[in-house]
Amino acid sequence: MTSKKYALSLAAFLLTLAAPAGAQAPAVPAPAPARLYPPIGAPAVRDGYIRVTATLNIFIAGPIDEGEEAEKLRDRARRMIYGTAARECDLLRETMAQECILESVNSNLNGGQRYQSSQREGYTVSGTMMMSVKLKKE
Repeated sequence: MTSKKYALSLAAFLLTLAAPAGAQAPAVPAPAPARLYPPIGAPAVRDGYIRVTATLNIFIAGPIDEGEEAEKLRDRARRMIYGTAARECDLLRETMAQECILESVNSNLNGGQRYQSSQREGYTVSGTMMMSVKLKKE
């Protein structure tokens, strides 16, 4: 009987502790301050510059197996993205930029199987280039 009384007393004690805590209003978090700078990990843009992003998507027909020809095709596809990125600042300088800095290049290569006899086998390669550009003065 003593253990039963002890268990009931403990339960009553715990209920009295929990009651005031449950009656309190939930805490509301303070609003986050406005960000004046780019998020952590994002490269900052220099004063007087804007960020330009270019994206390129290309399909290249050819083998997608593990053979030597497929490997050459994959290399060719990535070279197209990197070559385009290397020329992108030149193009921006010709059209709108006084100065240009290539910040990042991302390439993505996907092999596609034929699902119909009319479809060609090959790779879809996409690339994204990010540049910081100081605009020409009018």
